[in-house]
Order: sequence, then C-alpha cells, then structure tokens
Amino acid sequence: MAGPERVPSARVPSPRVPCVGAIVRDGAGRLLLVRRANPPAQGTWSLPGGRVEPGESDPDALRREVVEETGLDIAVGRLVGTIERSGPDGTSYVINDHECAVRGGELRASDDASEVGWFSPAELLDLDTAPQLVDALAGWGVLPHGR
Repeated sequence: MAGPERVPSARVPSPRVPCVGAIVRDGAGRLLLVRRANPPAQGTWSLPGGRVEPGESDPDALRREVVEETGLDIAVGRLVGTIERSGPDGTSYVINDHECAVRGGELRASDDASEVGWFSPAELLDLDTAPQLVDALAGWGVLPHGR
C-alpha cells in the first residue's frame, strides 16, 4: 500500500506592508524627524510616516500620519525613493518616501512619536536612526554621502 504523495512544501512569502515616509525640510534645510515610540525601530529617529491603510493613497496616508505624529499639515510632493525593511516577525515593510512641505499646524510629538524635531544633516548623522535611513537619504541626494 502506497503512502500519501509528498508534495514539496511551498515557502510562504512574508507579508508585505505598504508604508509611507515624509521628507520634510524647513527654511533652513533641516529635516523633520520623529523618535519612534513603538516597534519597529522603537527609540530611533526616523522620518514621520507609517502604514498605508486599505483603500488609502500614499498622499492621504502621509497627511494622516504626519498630522498624527507631529501636528503639522503637509502638502505631499514627488516620490523620492522606496526602501524595504524587514520587521522582527518576518514582515516586510515597503516604505515610499515622498518630498513634502509644511502648510500649517503646530509642531508637537504625539501618537507613535515620543519626540519630534528639526535636524541639520550634520545633527542627523549623530542620532540613533532607524535602519537604512541615513544610507537611503544619502543615496537619494537628500543628505551628503558618507557617515
């Protein structure tokens, strides 16, 4: 009697979560950063942003996330670049970073941000930043190359 046929196990792909990040500069050329209050990359400095909700466009998600985290209302501009970051549970975060400009609001940390501030490129290089942030920004010409 023959046993059941063995089927090679298929590798289940990691979940891919669409996310957005806002590259926002002030009049002095400083970048807006938030210190992440929650995983992934909790405690590190990163661009404001987060997950894109079902049915939401990147610009809608960016406006929602930035106002939630920083209190600022933004205008969303061009896509600067995309990075993919692995989470601790095997999830893959696909992050589209867009150029943005402040339209109004009052700067304050809230929601997923424990702190918020404006940083020059030199100051940013001295911060504990989220994985791949500095390399991605440098590669896209947002920051000078080299650390």
